[in-house]
Amino acid sequence: MKVRLSEYSEDWVRLFQEEADFLKTIFKDEILQFEHFGSTSVPGLKAKPVIDMICIVKNINNIDSFNDKMHSLGYDVAGDWGIPGRRLFRKGGANRTHHIHFYQADNSQIARHLIFRDYLRSHPEEVARYSRFKEELVQRFENTSEYSPAKKAFVTEMEQLALTWFEETQPRK
Repeated sequence: MKVRLSEYSEDWVRLFQEEADFLKTIFKDEILQFEHFGSTSVPGLKAKPVIDMICIVKNINNIDSFNDKMHSLGYDVAGDWGIPGRRLFRKGGANRTHHIHFYQADNSQIARHLIFRDYLRSHPEEVARYSRFKEELVQRFENTSEYSPAKKAFVTEMEQLALTWFEETQPRK
């Protein structure tokens, strides 16, 4: 799939909320909370225009019973997609619009994603650095199959900075 890198758009917040409202009609009481994460959740950050959502649920195993319904609504049912304890649904086919990550409330992946998001929201200089890095990658890689692995080390390093920031800013108990 070709990389589509866009300037930040205020529409991404609306698209997240509209999808969350729609998913509530399907999953009802299974969902405890929705979170917008990933690059589209960070003002000023360039991003592939794909809304990343976390749906925090009571029991991850119950989500599998919705696979046929989600497929009938046009979602790609991707299972755990390499992360145990996750269920991933993708919307939009070749012009993907949403990645919906379901996690049970006690899954550690939730905190990792949200700490990284909050770190970027609190550090505009890191947003600018990350945007520049993405622009450089787009010049070198045309397809997501090359682009995504090429940014992995950079993102891992930035996630470590985010975790350190989080630990340093939490009140001592």
